[in-house]
Amino acid sequence: MTGRVAEGYRYFAEFETPQKSPLYTELANGVAGDDETLRWLDGLPVGKRQPNLLFAAYRLLAGTPSGWPEFRATLAERRGEIEAVMLERRTQTNEPARCALMLPLLAALPQPLALLEVGASAGLCLLPDRYGYDYAGHRLGNGLLECRPEGDVPLPEALPRIAWRAGLDLNPLDVTDRDAMHWLELLIWPGQEHRIDTLRAAIEIAREVPPRILEGDLTRDVAALAAEAPKDATLVVFHTAVLAYVPTAGRRAFRDALTGTWLACEAAGVLGFEPGPPSLFALAQDGRRVAWADPHGASLSWG
Repeated sequence: MTGRVAEGYRYFAEFETPQKSPLYTELANGVAGDDETLRWLDGLPVGKRQPNLLFAAYRLLAGTPSGWPEFRATLAERRGEIEAVMLERRTQTNEPARCALMLPLLAALPQPLALLEVGASAGLCLLPDRYGYDYAGHRLGNGLLECRPEGDVPLPEALPRIAWRAGLDLNPLDVTDRDAMHWLELLIWPGQEHRIDTLRAAIEIAREVPPRILEGDLTRDVAALAAEAPKDATLVVFHTAVLAYVPTAGRRAFRDALTGTWLACEAAGVLGFEPGPPSLFALAQDGRRVAWADPHGASLSWG
């Protein structure tokens, strides 16, 4: 089974981190070639072996390493501590810039909207109406979230009107919890420090009126929460980078329980689409792909 773990780290190094995080590319390649580390990772529960969880747990305890030699030496010394963090924590990356990917679809729906996000983490993606956007010069508000449009993106002229919003997560994070928000920062890759600035700005906005996030499982609790949405608003159930962590049977149960409009931004295969450009997510509405998107909201390619 270590071959599968190694394959995951090689994929991470080859397709996800190049041009974004040279350090994580080096670390992932190092792990993929280290039999002892691979055997240890293979002994962890499924869902606790991924690169971003390992690297963030390491950084929480030991800071950011200079490279693979330092990482490997420290991991050997403190593996038990790092493992404990990995077992306790989740990769709950909450990237507010993904709102820039969803905004063209949200703005085109009948207003007002009732937003229900599954896998909401701290709920930062539940606030698309409270951020500003800059689509290569097409600006709304203060332009906090920058996204490069490619192709015929239907850029919105106004922010959506939100009548109701709520999130669902196995482990809801509180935007007023400093430790939880520090963990979200650690999930951002070295070399992507601009994302930390955006994250911090979004957290401050969220703290003004914290989003409502309930503890629950998307495979069984979506319908009950959706039933709370006002009937005179367009219900939108959405998620970003979540279904990859849900077993196939759970994905089917989630889709069977869906009502309203369904928006998703996930790896293409997770949504049942043919692979697209390497490292890009598929943006879909009601099961139909409409665009390719940078996983962290940096670009949106329509069509």
